[in-house]
Amino acid sequence: MAVTGSPELLIVMSANATPEEVEHVVARLDEAGAHAHVTPGREATVIAAIGERDELAALPLEGYPGVEQVMPILKPYKLVSRELSPDPTVIEVRGRRIGDDAFGLVAGPCTVEYREQTLETARAVAQAGGTMLRGGAFKPRTSPYTFSGLGEEALTILVEAREETGLPIVTELMDPRDVEAVLEHADVIQIGARNMQNFNLLSEVGRADKPVLLKRGPAASIEELLMAAEYIVKEGNSEVILCERGITTFERATRYTLDISAIPVLKQETHLPVIVDPSHAAGRRELVLAAGACRGGGGRGRDHRRGASAARGSALRRPAADSRR
Repeated sequence: MAVTGSPELLIVMSANATPEEVEHVVARLDEAGAHAHVTPGREATVIAAIGERDELAALPLEGYPGVEQVMPILKPYKLVSRELSPDPTVIEVRGRRIGDDAFGLVAGPCTVEYREQTLETARAVAQAGGTMLRGGAFKPRTSPYTFSGLGEEALTILVEAREETGLPIVTELMDPRDVEAVLEHADVIQIGARNMQNFNLLSEVGRADKPVLLKRGPAASIEELLMAAEYIVKEGNSEVILCERGITTFERATRYTLDISAIPVLKQETHLPVIVDPSHAAGRRELVLAAGACRGGGGRGRDHRRGASAARGSALRRPAADSRR
């Protein structure tokens, strides 16, 4: 369900609060013209109160049965914050899980170039124990003259690869006009780094019923990444996977600088799964394997079967382990 308005208060219910007590709090908020976003947890239920902060502050919330604590939400990102959901989100796609203790591996060609290449890569990913198959049907390019994907033909090839291997498909969406085609074929929608702050596109996938893999922009701060995720979750889609893929710095030894420190920060700040794309940052096979030692909640990787003859590289995404443990 889409959220209208900004969550302002967190109402933490006691561990032994009953469903009736939770419903009582929700009903009192409704009577006051506010809304409630209820998040059941392992230890306690948390209710985000959405409305005018001054009006909410006038309610005797701490006196209601079952309420343990009431506190303001101070983060600019509300729905993706650990404050709202202390338990990590786990996303399941066709029986494959990413998040919390579930370590996933997403691999495949950056761009689907032809059928044989994609099927061969999919078989290799499946044989290696991969969690999902990534492949680009629509690809952003710096040069307008560079190959930018096969479009819907690539989606058909990816579906064939899924049918043969059972691997769920991750593919990038660049244009809201392609939403229906991508939703019809893909299992996970990728929002690439260049579109991380394409707010119309973020809102569009927020209204979709498919998980979204959101990549950090090369010049984006951690807060900006989380605010981008907030756009998606606010529209009702809570299944968002964050991807650290490297940022632009003065370093020239690698394509980008993989911000390893962002992983524990994100794990502290948000309940969303976090995965790492070491291949996009490194640009060299041996560096990708080394980056894999920096365990995340999942990994993303490039894998081309034709090496130097391929039009583009591929990527390995590796998920980030929970630094809170």
